[in-house]
Amino acid sequence: MTSTLLIVQFVLAILLTIIVLLQKSSSIGLGAYSGSNDSLFGAKGPANFLTKATMALGLVFVINTVALGYLYNQQRNQSAVDSIKTDSLIPATPVTQTDSAPAAPTATPTPTVPENK
Repeated sequence: MTSTLLIVQFVLAILLTIIVLLQKSSSIGLGAYSGSNDSLFGAKGPANFLTKATMALGLVFVINTVALGYLYNQQRNQSAVDSIKTDSLIPATPVTQTDSAPAAPTATPTPTVPENK
């Protein structure tokens, strides 16, 4: 599902870019190639049509982006802490030590002086 929406996202981005470039701007841009005087929509028609098409494609683009974000978030919703088994880390009952600490030596060895011959 996400791969399909990702392909649709790329197609929408390309179409949106083309439609924005075809619109007439203050510096004419690529809108000069639309042939607004001899077009199917009339003299004012293409500007109005391209504006509505830009708004529609922009809305579909935003909805697709939100859907992609939601689906990718659902796949990565689990935390690494959720997969750790707590039974192995903390025992249910405390472990008591039956052995006490090793006893310290009672007799200290006395050093011997070596004899010189």
